[in-house]
Amino acid sequence: MKKSKGKFSLKNLKLKEKINIKNIISNIKEKRTKNKKILRHGSYSIGITALVVAIAVVLNLVIQELPTSIRELDLSSEKLYTIGDQTKEVLDNLDKDVELYLIAQEGTESSDIQRLLERYEERNEHITVEQRDPAVYPTFTQQYTSDSVNNNSIIVVCGDKSRVVDYSDMYETSINYQTYTQETTAFDGEGQLTSAINYVISEDMPILYTLEGHDEISMSTNMTETIQKANIEIQSLNLLTQDAVPDDASCLLIYSPATDLSEDEATKIINYLENGGKALIISDYTTEDMPNFKSVLENYGVRTVDGVVMEGDTDHYISQNPYYLLPDIKSTDITSSLSSGSRYVLMALAQGIETIDNVRDSLNVQSILSTSDSAYSKTDLENMQTVEKESSDIDGPFDLAVAITEEVSDDAETQIVYFSSSTIFDDTINSYVSGTNYELLSSSLSWLCQTEEDSTSTISIASKSLDTSSLTISAADVSFWSIVVTAVIPVCILVIGFGIWMKRRKQ
Repeated sequence: MKKSKGKFSLKNLKLKEKINIKNIISNIKEKRTKNKKILRHGSYSIGITALVVAIAVVLNLVIQELPTSIRELDLSSEKLYTIGDQTKEVLDNLDKDVELYLIAQEGTESSDIQRLLERYEERNEHITVEQRDPAVYPTFTQQYTSDSVNNNSIIVVCGDKSRVVDYSDMYETSINYQTYTQETTAFDGEGQLTSAINYVISEDMPILYTLEGHDEISMSTNMTETIQKANIEIQSLNLLTQDAVPDDASCLLIYSPATDLSEDEATKIINYLENGGKALIISDYTTEDMPNFKSVLENYGVRTVDGVVMEGDTDHYISQNPYYLLPDIKSTDITSSLSSGSRYVLMALAQGIETIDNVRDSLNVQSILSTSDSAYSKTDLENMQTVEKESSDIDGPFDLAVAITEEVSDDAETQIVYFSSSTIFDDTINSYVSGTNYELLSSSLSWLCQTEEDSTSTISIASKSLDTSSLTISAADVSFWSIVVTAVIPVCILVIGFGIWMKRRKQ
């Protein structure tokens, strides 16, 4: 029995050895298969990681080649770095080569101006921008102007015509009377630059003739600059010595005469207007009898109401002075950029404007500015004891500015803009409403002077307030985030991918 048991044990041992060898071989095969799968999955992860990195690099390169207007979002409320519709229209119609030379020392360039120039260059292939360092090109500006040119100024050139857009003209400043320091309040880069481009590409600019000889008010420097910014040439006109309004007149300005026109002058003005002339007329309250001046207005269906307008609605005047009026801005072609927002026009000591009954049907009188229903006109100003409404006062509402049109032929139309107070174009009053009054002046002249053949003959672009909160990123922040996007994030993706590969390899 013992012998047989020994034989049985040996067989079992050999059988077990055979079974163990098979298991070992099977285990080895399974491990090889598993390692192949792990290696395959790891290679797949590395490939995906490499592909993501490659896509990120290519995407960054593509984004850098996109126009600035696409890759940079203008989040400022005033859209400081976005060009407006007028500028786009000028640039889209541009078919002449225009060079914009930024006069700036290397390293001192204004980021606002550089960003603006990029927008212009990207909009039209005829626009080229080049920088000229005065230290490298000390005599460059002398071929365009004899005056000194400030750093970060721009010289606009087209053929033989050029204009210098000075750095100081692109920024508006005012005095802070609390700190007695000068502060930059607005950026007018687009308005000045588009005006300069329009000037150098235009062959004939509109001419505004200003009537003189009747103690008219002189235009302030700011008012003159507003008109010139619209690329309108200003010339004086004395109708006592001229036979008629010149044929090249784009518009006639009658700026608050203190004495009456002669009958002959009134006739010449009416003849000019009846042949499709344009006029900007401004008057003030006066005790002077001016029948000839009134005849010009009455020929076009309007006249002034006796006295000076007072407002009974506290929302329509300021500083507890009911004659400092905040009129409603009506929606017209002239006021399209003003009437849609919370903008205000301020004028004082104005007269009401009324339309004459039974005017000819061809006349169209449209309100530009109007009072509230609570307004009234004080008639007895010499004996006035109170600004409150009295029984002798004339009830409103009143128009304070109107636009008059009359078609005189198939290709000619008379256009008149009439304001009943010159205070609307006073520098101080204009500053109270952040320049809206002068913006209205510019829009009025643009409407009067432009022709159907050339809708961009005049430019009316308001400056953009800098009294806003904007997102500002320093050069250090730009470098930091560039490194993060182009280096840190891809490296992190590689590390994570490598970690996943190592984890799967160990399984």
